[in-house]
Amino acid sequence: MSHRLNALACAILGAILGDIVSYALGRLTGPRVVYKWPLSRHRHGVARARLFFRRYGLSAVFFGRFLGPIRCTVPLVAGMMAMDQRRFQAANVLSAVVWAPVMFAPGWFIGGRVRELEEISEPALFALMALIGVVTLASFMITARLLRRRPRGIRSSAQPKVPARDLRN
Repeated sequence: MSHRLNALACAILGAILGDIVSYALGRLTGPRVVYKWPLSRHRHGVARARLFFRRYGLSAVFFGRFLGPIRCTVPLVAGMMAMDQRRFQAANVLSAVVWAPVMFAPGWFIGGRVRELEEISEPALFALMALIGVVTLASFMITARLLRRRPRGIRSSAQPKVPARDLRN
C-alpha cells in the first residue's frame, strides 16, 4: 500500500509543479509566447485553450487538467492572461489532488483484480469491455463539445465578418 501512496504523492506533486512552471512561463513571456517554438506550430490549440479559459476562468484551470487536448496549455494561458496567482494555485493544487487518484484508480482497480478476470465469463467480460468503450466514447464527445463552444462575441478566425464591398477592393 505504501508504494501506491508514494506514487500518488509523486503524481500530485509532479502535476502541481508542472502547472506552476507552465503558469510562470506564460506570466513571464505574455502573449508573445504563442509566436515562439514549439507553440508557434500549435497556435490553434493555444487559441482553443484561451477561449476555454476566457469562458470558464477559474473553473478552466480545474477542469482543464482533465481535458487531454488542452491540459498542457491552460496553465500557460492562465499565466499569459495574468490570472491572479493565488487563485491559480488554489485551482492547481485542488485539481491535482483530485486528478491523480482519478487517473490511477482504473489501474489500481483492475490491477488488484487481474486474477478475478480469469474466472469471469465471456459475456460478462464482453459487457465490461463495452462499458469501458462507452465511457471512453462519452468522454471524447463531452470534451469535443466543450471545446467547440465559444464565448459570446468571439468569432472563429475561419468565419471573418467582412462586408462584401471590402472584398472587391
